[in-house]
Amino acid sequence: MTHTAPAAVRSVAIAGSGVAALAAAIRLASHGVAVDVFEQQPGLPALGSGITLQGNLLRALDELGVWDEARSLGYPFDGLTLRAPGPGAPIVAELPDVQTGGPDYPAGMGMYRPDLARILAERAEAAGASLHFDAEVTGLAQDDDGVDLEVNGAPAGRFDLLIGADGLHSTVRGLIGIDTRPERTGMGIWRAFVPRPAEVVRTELYYGGPVYIAGYTPTGEDSMYAILVERAQDRSAVGDDEAHRIMIEESQAYDGPWNAIRESLAAGGARVNYTWFTSHLVDAPWNRGRVVIIGDAAHSCPPTIAQGAAQAVEDALVLTELLTGAEALDRGLWDAFHERRLPRARAVVEASVQLGRWQLEGNREADPGPLIFGIAQQMAVPA
Repeated sequence: MTHTAPAAVRSVAIAGSGVAALAAAIRLASHGVAVDVFEQQPGLPALGSGITLQGNLLRALDELGVWDEARSLGYPFDGLTLRAPGPGAPIVAELPDVQTGGPDYPAGMGMYRPDLARILAERAEAAGASLHFDAEVTGLAQDDDGVDLEVNGAPAGRFDLLIGADGLHSTVRGLIGIDTRPERTGMGIWRAFVPRPAEVVRTELYYGGPVYIAGYTPTGEDSMYAILVERAQDRSAVGDDEAHRIMIEESQAYDGPWNAIRESLAAGGARVNYTWFTSHLVDAPWNRGRVVIIGDAAHSCPPTIAQGAAQAVEDALVLTELLTGAEALDRGLWDAFHERRLPRARAVVEASVQLGRWQLEGNREADPGPLIFGIAQQMAVPA
């Protein structure tokens, strides 16, 4: 059901097409706001690996009307298993379930990342949002009443608000004069999308050994993604065959399901990618007048506690809740937004970075369980 747009915003432009952008588009368009999404890439990602969705994100997907479809394509599970390297992959701990989304949702779910992007994009368009690809936001000018947007170097219209949800290297962030940038934390991660062995029914992580973290998460009945977190290095020239070889070599100390993962890598065909861990947090305010940044444009963290996407979507839901309930885009609205979002985002960023720092500093005695469990308890409180 579409609602009448409030006086605060009747037309909104959104830069980017990630989870924060699409969540904002769904919520606003569903309330009668005219929404245009501008994505510089030619389309949604068709390739990728998996993503871990914590319970607070699953609850958010339900609010957006896509939970049933997401659940049908993902792999829900409860609990987190910690293992040690060595023969038999001994279990160190079975962490208690924290259903951060509440009792109606599993503690977590693995999913193929492009499936999530497609579901959200289809829901946004069904709600009435217009998605524009090959459309890069290149300039803006604003006054007290609106934002004049430039896309691909040409005028693209006037809007009541521009939401910069255009990721780590946000163009919008730079256009409004925010200098904070993601900084590398010193770790890099290999991700491989591979078949799921039958015994893998939840996320399992191995700490120690030749890499900092090894693990895997089921994403479907027949699929999962495996990770190896190493000291960051330039892997830009590594091709697929070499990537498979590196992952096989770096995982030799890990037993259990890793034996099947290595067989899949050796057979070729597994999709592998490599990225560096980064971290940043823009202090309040995240807006400059009628332009605001959310999601990875405003904050990023290593995926060590799997809250990046959840926090991005929470940004979008809190912002749009305030926008659709307000009669004016004023200081009170922005203060309420920052009061609800900045402390929560800060907690996630700091905890994610701390977990990685322990590994980088060689603190093998540090138990990650309490930190992971503690942040999960915080996330169980709705944003």
